[in-house]
Amino acid sequence: MDEPYRMFTSRAEYRILLRMDDADMRLTERSYQLGLAKADRHDLLVKKRESIGRLLEFARGYSMKAALINPVLEQLGTAPLRHGCKLSELINRPQVTIANIAPHVAAFQREIDKVEERKEEILEATEILLKYEGYIGRERMIADKLARLESIKIKGKFDYNALQSLSTEARQKLTKIDPETIGQASRIPGVSPSDINVLLVLSGR
Repeated sequence: MDEPYRMFTSRAEYRILLRMDDADMRLTERSYQLGLAKADRHDLLVKKRESIGRLLEFARGYSMKAALINPVLEQLGTAPLRHGCKLSELINRPQVTIANIAPHVAAFQREIDKVEERKEEILEATEILLKYEGYIGRERMIADKLARLESIKIKGKFDYNALQSLSTEARQKLTKIDPETIGQASRIPGVSPSDINVLLVLSGR
C-alpha cells in the first residue's frame, strides 16, 4: 500500500540537489520575490552567492606546483603530486579541506580573508560544491532530462497491458494511473528507468 503521508529524504527525486546546507540559496530568492523575505535577507544571499562564486572560480583556476605543495600533502596523509594541478582538484581529495590547505596557499588565504560575513557558512558551501561537483553535475543533468520528459504527452496513447517489453508491475501501475506525461510516469513507484526507456522509444524519442 502506498503511504503518501510519509516523506523520506532518501526517496527524494534529487536528494543531492536538495541539501540542507544550500536551502537558503534555493529558497530565499523565491521567497523574496513573493514578499516573504525582506531586502536585508536577500542582500545577504547576494553577498553569499558572490563570495562562493569568487572562491570557486579561484580554486578552479589556481594552479598548484607539485614541488611546493607535496610536503603539505604528505603531512595530510594524501599522495603527492606527480605534476601540477588545480587547487580544486586537491580540495576534492578526502584528506584535504579548505581549512587545512588554505594556510599553505597564501593567495587562496587572501581570497578567504576578503569574506567578512558568514565566513564559516560560505567556506562550508564552497567546499561541498568542490568535493561533490561531479555528483551534483550529474544529478542536475538527470533533473534537466526528467524536466524535458514533462513535455511528452502519453495519456491515452498506449494499451499498457499489451506492451510485453514493460515489467509486469509497470504495466499494472501505468494502466491504473494512466499518467499524463512520461515525466509523471517516471515518478510512479514500480516504474523503472528501463520501463521509461521503452515508453520513450514508443513515443519516437
